[in-house]
Amino acid sequence: MQDRTPQTGDALQEKQPRGVAKARSREFSWNFWPAAPLYPYGQRRTLQREIVKDRIWTFDQTQGILYVIVPVRMTVVRLASGGLLVYAPVAPTPECVRGVRSLEALHGPVRYIILPTVSAIEHKAFVGPFARQFPQAQVYVSPNQWSFPVNLPLSWLGFPPNRTQVLPANSADAPFADEFDYATVGPIDLNAGPYVETAFFHRLTQTLLMIDSVLTVPTDPPPVLALDPYPLLFHAREDAFDTVEDTAENRRKGWQRIALFTFYFSPSALEVTGLGQTLADALKSPNRSKKAYFGLYPFRWKADWQQSFETLRCEGRLLVAPILQTLIYSRAAKQVLDWADQIASWDFQQIIPCHFTAPVAATPEQLRAAFTFLERPGAGSKTHPLPEADFALLRKIDRQLNGSGVLPPSGGGSG
Repeated sequence: MQDRTPQTGDALQEKQPRGVAKARSREFSWNFWPAAPLYPYGQRRTLQREIVKDRIWTFDQTQGILYVIVPVRMTVVRLASGGLLVYAPVAPTPECVRGVRSLEALHGPVRYIILPTVSAIEHKAFVGPFARQFPQAQVYVSPNQWSFPVNLPLSWLGFPPNRTQVLPANSADAPFADEFDYATVGPIDLNAGPYVETAFFHRLTQTLLMIDSVLTVPTDPPPVLALDPYPLLFHAREDAFDTVEDTAENRRKGWQRIALFTFYFSPSALEVTGLGQTLADALKSPNRSKKAYFGLYPFRWKADWQQSFETLRCEGRLLVAPILQTLIYSRAAKQVLDWADQIASWDFQQIIPCHFTAPVAATPEQLRAAFTFLERPGAGSKTHPLPEADFALLRKIDRQLNGSGVLPPSGGGSG
């Protein structure tokens, strides 16, 4: 890999004529970003990839908070009966819609749009706007839909009322049953509202589609993050005074630290400076632009931080995110294990999750092994243990939520 990659994003637009830059900006525009106020807000680039020739495509965008960004992914499958099925839509920017239109021109219209979750705003916020771009498509949503802070009807959230319906409880009753199986975990009671995820299995290509439950963490940043490398370089810094070069090594360092933030919030290798020191450092920082948060950088990484990443990294292995392990799945262990058993009965060879890297070559046995943390208390599965020290903040959050009644008590074990 070369040390430098082609310039993209702001740097590229600066070198273009003003009219060209504005036209490109319109291609990436997402005007409804306040509904899900996540970086990169009103400008979202899309990376389209063909996963299975003439059959499956992914559309990746990025999103996050405080430059802790990860891919968010939509999957499009060509149906044998003609037309397309869309799993977990992303923001329908002009660029994204144009990509889907190009598939429609070759393979027929979008016939089905699937929302495989009930509350995850990074997926739910896009379904209504996406459906309006494809008015012939039927929208199917996972059961037990709800919204926060007010539980509103789906039509009030922008879902087309005349073509939105709940997925049948039995996948054999769905209109696409000749090509897909699906299974839903939940509702898992979280007091404020349930947790639900629906996994889809495309039999023809032996491909499993999932939202959040299992994934892998690559050593290098997923390709879509190269479209806007600034967040990677921001987190590659050692302190508020550091200015880093845009190199492959620094992008990799920034990505690996972002992965630790994403999974643990505050991994054991991270030290957070006090408010006074953070403000004092910001005043002296050479990075005081609005883009750099005016020099605010309250992070210090211990020398051995990469050891934490190496225990998290799971090239070719499946991992259930620590947040899900600690805060959600522990509250319904038997239900989750039954769901994992059902999915593991399908003969898939690869998984396309909605986050991190895809596709992931995996077997049903590997997927099932990722859930063994529910059978024996402790951090991680027996095939991929994770250090308990990195779970410290998540355990603390879990205890506080239990004590306050915000979440019901963890069930633990397999019962």
